[in-house]
Amino acid sequence: MPLKFEIKRQLLQRTDRVKGVELHPVEPWLMANLYNGNILIYNYNDSTLVKSFEVTEQPVRSAKFVARKQWIITGADDMLIRVYNYNTMDKVKVFEAHTDYIRCIAVHPTLPVFLTSSDDTLIKLWDWDKGFACVQQFEGHSHFVMQVSFNPKDTNTFASASLDRTIKVWSLGQPMPNFTLEGHDKGVNCVDYFTGGDRPYLISGADDKLIKIWDYQTKACVQTLEGHSHNIAAVCFHPELPLIVTGSEDGTVKLWHATTYRLENTLDYRMERVWGIGYQKGSNSIAIGYDEGTVMIKIGREEPVASMDSSGKIIWARHNEVQMVNIKALGAEYEMVDGERLPLAVKDLGSSDLYPQSLQHNPNGRFVTVCGDGEFVVYTALAWRNKSFGQGLEFVWSADSNEYAIRESASRVKLHKNFQEKTTLKLDFSAEGVHGGALVGVRAADFVVFYDWEGRLIRRLDANVRSVHWSESGNQVAVVCEDSFYILKYNADVVEAALEGGGTADPDGIDDAFEVVADVAERVKTAVWVGDCFIYNNAGWRLNYCVGGEVTTLYHLDRPMYLLGYLASLNRVFLIDKEFGVVSYTLLLSLVEFKTLVIRGDLSGALALLPQLPKDALNGVARFLEGKGHVREALEVAVDADYRFDLAIQLGDLEVASEIAQALDAEPKWRQLGELAMSAGQLGVAAQCLERAKDYSGQLLMRSAMGDRAGLGELAEAAVAGGKHNVAFAALFLLGRVDACVDLLVVAGRLPEAAFFCRTYAPSRMPPVVEAWKADLQKQNPRAAESLANPQEYPNLFPELEVALRAEAWSAQQRARVASQPAGAYPGYEGSTAIDLITKMKELEEAGEDVPAANGGSAPAHEPEPEPAPASPPSHARQAPPPPPAAEEEEEEVEEVEVEEEEEEEPAPPPKPAPPP
Repeated sequence: MPLKFEIKRQLLQRTDRVKGVELHPVEPWLMANLYNGNILIYNYNDSTLVKSFEVTEQPVRSAKFVARKQWIITGADDMLIRVYNYNTMDKVKVFEAHTDYIRCIAVHPTLPVFLTSSDDTLIKLWDWDKGFACVQQFEGHSHFVMQVSFNPKDTNTFASASLDRTIKVWSLGQPMPNFTLEGHDKGVNCVDYFTGGDRPYLISGADDKLIKIWDYQTKACVQTLEGHSHNIAAVCFHPELPLIVTGSEDGTVKLWHATTYRLENTLDYRMERVWGIGYQKGSNSIAIGYDEGTVMIKIGREEPVASMDSSGKIIWARHNEVQMVNIKALGAEYEMVDGERLPLAVKDLGSSDLYPQSLQHNPNGRFVTVCGDGEFVVYTALAWRNKSFGQGLEFVWSADSNEYAIRESASRVKLHKNFQEKTTLKLDFSAEGVHGGALVGVRAADFVVFYDWEGRLIRRLDANVRSVHWSESGNQVAVVCEDSFYILKYNADVVEAALEGGGTADPDGIDDAFEVVADVAERVKTAVWVGDCFIYNNAGWRLNYCVGGEVTTLYHLDRPMYLLGYLASLNRVFLIDKEFGVVSYTLLLSLVEFKTLVIRGDLSGALALLPQLPKDALNGVARFLEGKGHVREALEVAVDADYRFDLAIQLGDLEVASEIAQALDAEPKWRQLGELAMSAGQLGVAAQCLERAKDYSGQLLMRSAMGDRAGLGELAEAAVAGGKHNVAFAALFLLGRVDACVDLLVVAGRLPEAAFFCRTYAPSRMPPVVEAWKADLQKQNPRAAESLANPQEYPNLFPELEVALRAEAWSAQQRARVASQPAGAYPGYEGSTAIDLITKMKELEEAGEDVPAANGGSAPAHEPEPEPAPASPPSHARQAPPPPPAAEEEEEEVEEVEVEEEEEEEPAPPPKPAPPP
């Protein structure tokens, strides 16, 4: 039967005639060399043009990547070889290589050399380490040499195809060919070596419309393929699949079975003649160059064909060769590292009678089934002996190791037990796939139907299903769709009761057979069950697991990897990559059981498992509990101090949070604790926390709210020491210590603010402050400094200065009288300061009351001592509110003041100070 390979188009770009295509070994790039002299590089993942080179006006017939040098080497009809750096797009080298058109370039896989062939009948070897010198010339063909190709199994030899109707095989270092293969009736256009297995084959295509497979050891033609209706332009053995790919000027690409030589498929993209085929080892993708552009297709899947049994034995297939490794052979002393490739010894089991497209162990690991080519073979796992075989598109095992199902065609699925046919499912739809497990799942285009292993209908589910994964217990199943998956609970008791009652007349089966547990919007690549935990890797190559709908990311994978299984004895999950490298990651079974119990609501049972968990897993467990709303339990489980502090804050547990804060002694923690204490009304605790956190702003709020004069004084000193002048100024002002406010502004270098503050609140301090401001401004702008007026020199510019000085002294007395009043007495004083001091002084003088004398413009020597205040505050006690504190870091910019050139009798008046707020 034919191979069943899905063919998916990855890229289609319409351009001028493409003479050759090449795939980059690392980057997702496809390079096309065009007949118009250009080279285009596309990203085949997103179909974007990455780079383009205008090489020449003549056709570029060959272009090759040299990834280890970041080069592109091109050959054109102008007989020149050009070398470009594809990163910088600089031209590295240009030289004339031949005396006629250059047809082909072949780069040696390891040595710093490459071959060129030409219409001058010559083949030349060039060494770039020797300045691109020609180190050897090969003569022997009598017509154009169309293609050369290195032998991947012996890179010292290469083959050439010529229009003289021959293929010649050469060795580096020898000028004459080793031998010549003759058999084509017309010129040979292309040649390629077989890359897989041990067969010493090469393939050629010619203008006689034939493809020939040669044994280069016996020098005999093994097979001739017929089917194209025009000249053969390109041929290749697929590097990963058992396929021969041929392209012709008839516009078609044909896929042939590499073993049976049967024609499997013909592709026609209606883009006129085919001129080139490109491939890359390790990839299933094929690039095709046409008259009208480039097409890239992906054939089949790139997942490795592998299976692991419950004891840790892994069997995989490399083409038809089957190999085995044993994880437990590493020994108990070997320490596995997450994500590190395991040094496993590979054992050859033998070969498969058919090309494996799927490979799977039965549940007990005794048998392995290989399926492909429309057939299946059951082998014994240890000796690799044929146990059973037959026709079948797909083969799946039951949860019972003695039962299996075979999809023989789109309309027939057979159930077997003990290698004997038991029954055939009666299908009224076209079956596209079959899935094993506790039930048989038969997949159609947009639904899946489950049967028991007796062939009775259980339930139809309407979903576009890709795969079905049953848990080991058979009570849960993951139904994987294109962009999501569902976790379903299988109600076996309900099904059994319904079947005992005669089944159901509903064509969709038993209604309550399944119950939806979770619906997760993620694309699943591969998956396995561990207990009630569904482990999978998604399209973003993250290794996740799902328990009861709760998805947790275990690891971020650095490359595509595919799940093999889980070994509970090692607490590790195993994966394999495309190169058959096996890696493992830790997954604690006790952790999975813990989460399962929490999901089920058995919190006490889950907590009983905590002693089995390692300490480094406890924080993850705590976060899981927090996510499920068990914050108190999360606090008890967590071991990380920072995380426990966050949980304590979340719970409002001041006692635990305080203990953790003392142990950590970090300012942010004290600040958080202080906010919590403040919100809880624990002002004493809040004050201590804010002090430990050095949160001066918070302390200011706290001290002022509590009316704590002593605390405000201590805060002012601490804030000055901590460089927080804004807070210190506010504290001093609240205390009424005006002189201290002036001193602080002067010390902080805020001389302009100090001067204006004195003009409003302490006029007696103006002269020295203005002089200091003037001296400081003199260094920056002398002309502006001259415009500043000192009240001692120009009292006429300061109206009612004497009244202001007396008001200053009177206000100081009033502040001293009320300073000792408790904060609780504030309602009796509220609004008493809303008076105009200058007007008040005039009213007192007119009334003949005692008014303190001005101190002659000098600042008082010390703050007046507080005196006992009367029972009720005087109605005339008033002080203007302070200006907003200045920022410590800002520098006052003084605008330059223009001074008129004409001499005046008096200096220009200084700028008028802003009125007090």
